[in-house]
Amino acid sequence: MRLDPFYLIVDDASWLPKLLPIGVRFVQLRIKDRDESDIRWQARLARDLCKACGAQLVVNDYWRIAIDEKCDFVHLGQSDLDAADIQALRAHGVRFGVSTHDDAELHRALSLAPDYIALGPIYPTLLKQMAFAPQGLEKIGIWKKRIGETPLVAIGGLTPERARAVLEAGADSACVVTDILRSEDPEARTREWIEATQDWRDRSLAR
Repeated sequence: MRLDPFYLIVDDASWLPKLLPIGVRFVQLRIKDRDESDIRWQARLARDLCKACGAQLVVNDYWRIAIDEKCDFVHLGQSDLDAADIQALRAHGVRFGVSTHDDAELHRALSLAPDYIALGPIYPTLLKQMAFAPQGLEKIGIWKKRIGETPLVAIGGLTPERARAVLEAGADSACVVTDILRSEDPEARTREWIEATQDWRDRSLAR
């Protein structure tokens, strides 16, 4: 399986009508501190918007909603793995990615044969307080050797320029949140990301 080299995270489905038409093809809906009915409604809306634009949707954390709403992926943090029913996800055709930060977390993730593994934060991030120091570019190459054909997502403090660096270092996809959502012009910044990752998109299509 190949991932688009540009992986966008949004905090509300209202972003999608503005950003999907620009060319976003892989997007995560990451909603915190909302009631489940709102999250379910947003997941359903995001699913339909993504389908109309030929994009894949990842739902953060809420694996039952991802199953119920027939979403493409769910993203699971390490704490989410304690409750997630991996067999149910597979039975319903919902693929999943897992966050990792250290060797123990990577070992646990690999034991579940996820559809992708995320490593972060690569650089300091504004998104949230992290218990882990920035991983750096060298760690990407180490992780990629260990996970083999499983796609590797790099996340944390990325910009278009840094996205090129993490892809050169071995990541299959570069993930962004604040660099776009907090931009003065999110649409223009999204275009910069698409342009920055186009070479890797072209290489993937050529395989």
